[in-house]
Amino acid sequence: MAPYLSARGITKEVADTFLLGYVTGDNPGDNDYIGRLAIPYLTPAGPIDIRYRIINGEGPKYLSRPGAKTHLFNVKDLHVDSPILYVCEGEIDCITASMCALPSVAVPGANNFMPHFKLLMADYQKVVVLCDGDEAGKQFGKTVCKEVDSAVAVSMPAGMDVNDLFIQGGREAVLKQVEL
Repeated sequence: MAPYLSARGITKEVADTFLLGYVTGDNPGDNDYIGRLAIPYLTPAGPIDIRYRIINGEGPKYLSRPGAKTHLFNVKDLHVDSPILYVCEGEIDCITASMCALPSVAVPGANNFMPHFKLLMADYQKVVVLCDGDEAGKQFGKTVCKEVDSAVAVSMPAGMDVNDLFIQGGREAVLKQVEL
């Protein structure tokens, strides 16, 4: 696990907090996910889903178990006492924002914002959408801003996402980018 995550700036402590791990095939039903990063979707009651990110080789970037539904990632941050919630496009960006002390959740992909997600964001004074610096990221920002009255979109530099910016300039670069 260390090489991929450390290259993304994610420490062992942070990986342990989010219960990240690699699929080795030791459990029944894991054969399709061997060698992928397992990203559990945790709630106060326990895990509700796991997504699998490819780290080497070819194939779809992410896989989900058959029948999986679309959930928000990192819902524990909905319980952080903050007037601002940050919404990311993807789990690694959300983990990165969390490392920067930004209470954040993630939508698993630019096209996966579900209408009911806005209900979880209704009580925040401001919802900041951290958009990838590409066309899909811009569209993601527009979608969330259309659905959530208090939302504002903040784009990352061209061709970058939150994690790329963190790797390039650390916590300070991310915080400077999201200054409102």
